Amino acid sequence: MGYPRKALVCLGDTPYYHVVSRCVRRAWLWGFDEYAGRDYSHRKQWVIDRLVLLASIFAIDICAYAIMSNHFHLVLHVDAERIRSLSAEEIVERWSQLFRIPTLVRRWREGIASETEVIAALEIVERWRARLIDISWFMRSLNEHLARRANAEDQCTGRFWEGRFKSQALLDEAGLLTAMAYVDLNPIRAGIAATPEESQFTSIYERIQAQRAAQSKTSSTFARSKLLRFRDEVSADAPAIPFSLRDYFELIDGSGRLARRDKRGAIDDRAAPILIRLGIDPGVWHDAMTLRGNVFGRALGRLDRLRLHAKALGQQRIKGLMQARRLYSTA
Repeated sequence: MGYPRKALVCLGDTPYYHVVSRCVRRAWLWGFDEYAGRDYSHRKQWVIDRLVLLASIFAIDICAYAIMSNHFHLVLHVDAERIRSLSAEEIVERWSQLFRIPTLVRRWREGIASETEVIAALEIVERWRARLIDISWFMRSLNEHLARRANAEDQCTGRFWEGRFKSQALLDEAGLLTAMAYVDLNPIRAGIAATPEESQFTSIYERIQAQRAAQSKTSSTFARSKLLRFRDEVSADAPAIPFSLRDYFELIDGSGRLARRDKRGAIDDRAAPILIRLGIDPGVWHDAMTLRGNVFGRALGRLDRLRLHAKALGQQRIKGLMQARRLYSTA
């Protein structure tokens, strides 16, 4: 039995979440569908374009993504502080890019609303403010758009997604790193790509291309999805992923080798230090990043954080305790 989103998302515990959406039946998001004999590869860009738009409207950043044949992964960061700093007018401007504005709010914007109408309009705006940091609304705005567009192209009706998205709270730096690496290595585990730099439609591919463009001082189209930057890429007070881009590149490079059976099956010496610093067992990391690896549960993080998270949500048990004990045993 699934849990409601309010029992899975708790911004007091963490602003980071790993979400997954999967297609229903034999529907394909993108790539070549041998059963239907059709190529849907062009649909991959639909997701990127929509993510670009939603990241500019919601106060939700994208840490990592991977677009696969019939599902996609996202690692998201909810920036509650940013949304609090926006004025009511800025909230309406953002919301109007996705949804129709009611007459009451239009009257307030035009300065012709009565005192009672002003109070009612501002209550509506504050609901929108809350929704702009709501992962459910973010995913609704993404998945409904994709479903309608795909159904229109296929000239059919009905459900496109098998159900609501799955959500996993990432409770600490170790959990965040594990989820991001797991997401970025999806095409390599699936045998679609041999190396991270060949893993198109993933965040690691986008970051590599942007880094190459920066080094060669050429313009790049791979900074469009507004990926959240790493700690060494921004000023000290800016929101950032709490480890360095260089460490992450080296970790993905080393982990990518062990995820491929035809590659060297050991953690690269350059990749190991970040695992040691975060208290992650390199041997268990190998299992999590290979084909049989499974890091999915309601939450991911060290054992003590998982227990505190379950207690905060009023839950007696939470999946992933054994995985956390093994993966983060050196913490």
